[in-house]
Amino acid sequence: MADQLSPDEKFQLITRNLQEVLGEEKLKQVLQERELKVYWGTATTGKPHIAYFVPMSKIADFLKAGCEVTILFADLHAFLDNMKAPWELLELRVKYYEQVIKAMLESIGVPLDKLKFVKGTDYQLSREYTLDVYRLSSMVTEHDAKKAGAEVVKQVEHPMLSGLLYPGLQALDEEYLKVDAQFGGVDQRKIFTLAEKYLPSLGYAKRSHLMNPMVPGLTGAKMSSSEEESKIDLLDSAGEVKKKLKKAFCEPGNIQNNGVLSFVKSVVFPLCGEFCIKRDAKLGGDKIYTAFEEVEKDFAEESVHPGDLKASVEVALNKLLEPIRKKFESPELRKLCNSAYPGPSKTKGGKGAKAAGGGEDDELAPSRVDIRVGRIISVGKHPDADSLYLEKIDVGEAEPRTVVSGLVAFVSQEDLQDRLVLVLCNLKPQKMRGIESQAMLLCASVEGEPRRVEPLDPPEGSSPGDRVFVEGYETGKPDERLNPKKKVWEKVQADLKISAECVAQWKDQQLMTKLGRVTCKTLRGGNVS
Repeated sequence: MADQLSPDEKFQLITRNLQEVLGEEKLKQVLQERELKVYWGTATTGKPHIAYFVPMSKIADFLKAGCEVTILFADLHAFLDNMKAPWELLELRVKYYEQVIKAMLESIGVPLDKLKFVKGTDYQLSREYTLDVYRLSSMVTEHDAKKAGAEVVKQVEHPMLSGLLYPGLQALDEEYLKVDAQFGGVDQRKIFTLAEKYLPSLGYAKRSHLMNPMVPGLTGAKMSSSEEESKIDLLDSAGEVKKKLKKAFCEPGNIQNNGVLSFVKSVVFPLCGEFCIKRDAKLGGDKIYTAFEEVEKDFAEESVHPGDLKASVEVALNKLLEPIRKKFESPELRKLCNSAYPGPSKTKGGKGAKAAGGGEDDELAPSRVDIRVGRIISVGKHPDADSLYLEKIDVGEAEPRTVVSGLVAFVSQEDLQDRLVLVLCNLKPQKMRGIESQAMLLCASVEGEPRRVEPLDPPEGSSPGDRVFVEGYETGKPDERLNPKKKVWEKVQADLKISAECVAQWKDQQLMTKLGRVTCKTLRGGNVS
């Protein structure tokens, strides 16, 4: 296709849907002479999310225009940015990013053989590069370095020197990757202008800069790896996508800071050329749009309901995500994911240690939840109600615990006596019908008429007190007591499900003890509560 395009047509394809371009004339000049060389870099910090489809769709445009494209996995940048990636995890994060970025590109039909993949530390630790870092450091003021990284580097009250180095290294990458242009989000504009200002002082050419708009997150603000509620992960299940989209900010008629609408503009149309709004036949049936402006106009005029927009985006998004989910079903990639993003206690010192003790740095780590095998010793009759309760459960402590549970309405007293069950032990005790419930019995359930409930079963041979953990989070330390205001249990519980094989899972990872998997008898596809 690129051979059939004129330089002007290539320029239009390269710059379409961008928010800003610095150095347009230089781009046009290069395109008159040869193909453009451009790079996109990503710091290997948190897990990539669906907003990464925005740069992926532009990379597809670059390749169609005949560009030579380099993708930089900026591992050293990830470490310098307030140590978002611990040094011991850099290599694993790079491998994860490479696999997931390639899976994204494959899902939108981008040929990988036309791309060049580079790891930052392959050249950023060289003698020449290091000398250039020192040369640049002698020219750039602290004020300019801090200003350049203001929207990219994590801002803290007492910043590390490493964060001030970050923008200069990104500027030098343009020279060492031998490109004509750098592509990134508009949030990197200040780094780009720093590069334009200082690279010529080192005797290097000033490059052009291509900036795509930032896609709002599901809450209306910037989509961020560190804000769970703002993003949809690339490995989220179809159920999780539905749940997150349902909560997404999408006010009727409001086209500002609308992450759902922005996804249609920045990803669906560039990749597909059209978008289908799914509607009930009574409301006119499905409608196919061939221009984003038409969708935006109808939504602004409230001809398109937020519920229909979300449902239609859900279909388009799952179509993109399904090949990525399938690729990461392999045991090797699941292990890589768990190793690159371990439970907080698997990283050394600092923030990880705090999180392991129940800090705010990793609210969703399942290792914070204290689930144990318990044995029901006795079942008692409630003194103030016509019902039973679990009078004594042995959870491996000196004294048994009392639990008030709805399970007693579904299972006979005889079946409960001396049974092994799963018990959540670090919730705050609370009075239930006059009896203090000191823990929670975990069960599988399926809603409907009638509602079905059955206890979760630990592996055969288990003993009271055996710890239950999520695969990949074996060594995490549970909180002494979960703070009810933080709703840690509620957040973890939202991703607890029963698989088609009747295995209890958290985000597709198995619940286990040292002896094997936690299961239930019959409630496939159920919830855990």
